[in-house]
Amino acid sequence: MLRVVVCVSGGGTNLQAILDAEAEDKLAGAHVAAVISNNREAYALKRAEKAGVPGLCVSPKDYPDRETYHRAFLEAMDSLQPDLIVLAGFLVKIPAEMIRRYSGRILNIHPSLIPAFCGTGYYGLKVHEGVLKRGVRVTGATVHFVDEGMDTGPILLQKAVEVRPDDTPETLQKRVMEEAEWLLLPSAIRLIAEGRVKIWAGKAVVQTKEGDLL
Repeated sequence: MLRVVVCVSGGGTNLQAILDAEAEDKLAGAHVAAVISNNREAYALKRAEKAGVPGLCVSPKDYPDRETYHRAFLEAMDSLQPDLIVLAGFLVKIPAEMIRRYSGRILNIHPSLIPAFCGTGYYGLKVHEGVLKRGVRVTGATVHFVDEGMDTGPILLQKAVEVRPDDTPETLQKRVMEEAEWLLLPSAIRLIAEGRVKIWAGKAVVQTKEGDLL
């Protein structure tokens, strides 16, 4: 069984998509073992509680400096013994030591087609505001492995979403979640649980059940 720890900061709609997929037996045996939030008021923690999943808050506000917080966050994560860490709308930078310790085992979901509209300053609605300001016709979402850069790790899955002429940042955000994010994250977890993902030469490679590489 693949033990998954999901990190969230807000409402937890991506977390809910993962929990629903597990309940429907669509994660190839992967199990959400715990949820960590940096925000004590995050509705995601309520979602975890409702699903019977342990939830805890490790907030930077509770520590005197970032170094102490990073140490506490890493200790909390280690205590959960995750096989896979999933950042599902987690708005706190992951400590470098955690990235090194769990190299190749941390996934992030980003609401654009990386390398477009990603990196410093692109999060939440700001991504969709940038998409609409630039006037692109297609956006989407990306699941990638986390490295020490900002949205620079190996890309695992992507899905395109149409940008409509009458879109607002809010309507575009909702459609990207519904048509891409909520599908990609459970799919990525399932592929990893099935042992079909390898990182080779800095790229994520997916092997089909028939043995062909995608």
